[in-house]
Order: sequence, then structure tokens, then C-alpha cells
Amino acid sequence: MGVYQNMNVVDGGVVAIHGDRQHNVRVSRQLRPVYETACGPLRIEVMEPLHRLGLTLAPNDSGVGAELEWVSTSAPQEERHHFARRSGRIIEDYSRYDQIGEMSGWIDFGGTRLDVDSWWSCRDHSWGVRERVGVPEPDTGPVPPAAGSLFAFLFFSTDGHSGHVQLTRREGTDHMTAQIVDDTTGVPSIGRHLSLTATFVDSRRPRRFDRAVFDVTTDAAGPTTIQADAAGPAVAMPGLGYGGYADGLGLGVYRGRDHLEHDVWDVSHPADVGYPDGTAGRPVHRIQPVRVTLRNARGTSHGAGSLTLIAEVDTEADGVLRAATI
Repeated sequence: MGVYQNMNVVDGGVVAIHGDRQHNVRVSRQLRPVYETACGPLRIEVMEPLHRLGLTLAPNDSGVGAELEWVSTSAPQEERHHFARRSGRIIEDYSRYDQIGEMSGWIDFGGTRLDVDSWWSCRDHSWGVRERVGVPEPDTGPVPPAAGSLFAFLFFSTDGHSGHVQLTRREGTDHMTAQIVDDTTGVPSIGRHLSLTATFVDSRRPRRFDRAVFDVTTDAAGPTTIQADAAGPAVAMPGLGYGGYADGLGLGVYRGRDHLEHDVWDVSHPADVGYPDGTAGRPVHRIQPVRVTLRNARGTSHGAGSLTLIAEVDTEADGVLRAATI
């Protein structure tokens, strides 16, 4: 759910994957005069700040409903501040925190109810200025050809550690933020250097990974390797509204006092998505559940995670992506 003060908009979405089908519900409403964390059938309730939240999707035309409660298992971690300019104009100036927890409750798919019992879960909350939200980017003169971009964003926890790792490479600018917490001591280690190696399901763009390995050098825990292997279908983020509303305009756009739309996509293929009209596409923005293996001086631990990996850059001759940032 997002609030866009200057656009007078609240919008949000729910995606639930059952089998190989992704069920999407997208909602939007006029913000003023109702300042509530609710939009159509979707409601978020803060029961205990930064610890316990409720998420409800009331009965609606999509047939998908849910009653879920999220409880944190670790403290939130604030990322390094995000700031970027293009041709002198600020295009990003925002902050975000990340947090690991567990989800319980139920999801109903038109009469088929799925119980959710302490599932691994993560959440993030961002605020500030971000590119391509609410209105098209203004024309401020010729834009140099894009050289490709890379964005890798991992939430994870294992039976010994938890944290986040993020790498952004765009237009010659690198951004890195990483924090790994030793669950035994509670001591957080801040990442100082990060390298990424990734392999992909095929050679077509946009690329979809099957394995990604992060090598992180931290200020306290020393070298740490985090291996993330794809597990099951990935969420196609246009289903949540990231460019995926029926009008194609994306998040933060005024669509009237109340708006709801829904669809079901085929996500059985590791990279391509099948749409209701029989066509298929390959969305750039996907969030992939992953199996995580972490190795450092304490040994090896295993767990789960959520990884967004957008790779619009060239790979090596062997088809492997290798990137590093400090």
C-alpha cells in the first residue's frame, strides 16, 4: 500500500500464488479526506508498531480474500539513504527499512482456503521521492543512452543470522547497503564491500536467475557468503501495480474515488508469464522466494529469503554475471 500526498492517491495490491497461478488484486482510491491505511477491500492494521501488523483482504469481485497477521522476528534495519540525480535533476531521495518476520492466518482462492502457519515473511517500508511514480518523468533534454542497470535486493534469515543485502548499479553509480545480524549475540555487522555472482535460466532478456551468490565483507563478522537458490514461482510485480494497472500508468496515478481490478496469470515458467488474453511476456520486475545458505567464520546455516534481481547488464562469455561494489 502506498500514499501519494501530491497526487491525492492511496493505492495498493495483493498477489497470491497458488500452484502455478498468480492471483492479482489492484486497488486505488482518492486520499483526501480519509487518512486510513485502507483502500477498497484491502486494509492494514498496525497492532504493535514495528512488531505486529494485520492484513485483511475483504470479499471482493476477484474471489480472493485473506486474514493475515505478521509478527517480527528481528528488529527493522534501515538502509543507507538513497539519492540520485540525472542531468542535474533529483530523481531519487528516499529512505527504507527492512524487517524479517512470520505470517499466519489464511488466504482464500474463491472457495479454496489455504492455511498460513508461521510462514517466513519479510516487509519493507520506504518514504521519499522515487522515479516514475504518479506522473511520467518530465522532458528535461536529451538523455544519454542507458548502459544497463543492475538491482539485487535480498531479505533473508537462517538458523543463525538474518538481514538484508542490496546492490544497485545504474548510469555509472553504485549503491550498496547490507546488514547481517548474528542471532546468538544480536550484534549487527555492516557491509563494507559486496560482490555478486549470478547464473540464469536462459540467455534471453530480461534475465531470470536460478542462483545468486553474495560475498559480503563486513565491519564485524568478516567475510560472509550468502547463496540464494530460486524456489518456486516468482511474483511478477506488475500484478501489484508496478506498471501493471490496466491503464499501464503504474503506481500513484489518480483513478477516481474508488478503483478495483483483478486478473490471474500463469507463472509456471521460470521467466515468462502467461496472460488471460493468451499472450505471454517477460516482466523485468520479479520477486523470487529463495533457499538461503550462509557461510562465515561461525560455520554454515540454512534458511529462507526473498530476492529481487533485475539484471539489464551484460554477462561474461560463460553467461555468468559478476559485479562488485564498495
